[in-house]
Amino acid sequence: MTKTGKRSSSAVEDYLERIQELIDAKGYARAVDIAMSLGISQASVTNMVKRLDAEGFVKHERYRGLILTEEGVAIARAVSARHRILTEFLRLLGVSEAEVERDVEGMEHHLSSASLSAIEALCRELALDRALLERIRSVSE
Repeated sequence: MTKTGKRSSSAVEDYLERIQELIDAKGYARAVDIAMSLGISQASVTNMVKRLDAEGFVKHERYRGLILTEEGVAIARAVSARHRILTEFLRLLGVSEAEVERDVEGMEHHLSSASLSAIEALCRELALDRALLERIRSVSE
């Protein structure tokens, strides 16, 4: 749920996360860059950008491309944090990289804050207790 009470969809979250990644990497995000990085048409990106603008998540600045609003940044950062935590968790458990990426994409939009906090706490504990971590890994093989 966003600050304004709107619920963002998985697609919106993925776009905002990608836009933030591009801004972090290149200093800007253009529709063509988003299309290339997502492997979709520029027309599809343009349609979603219009939606993101209408919902108050992005603004288009002439000669600078897209920028995220404060709310857009908050969502992008939250999705990125969920992605990072879930990736760390599955890697700790010894899940293969191919499965980690596929599973995280499926999970990251559907976890509550409470569940995510619990997973993050578990990651910290598992990182400190290598014997327990090895026992868990041996069971899952």
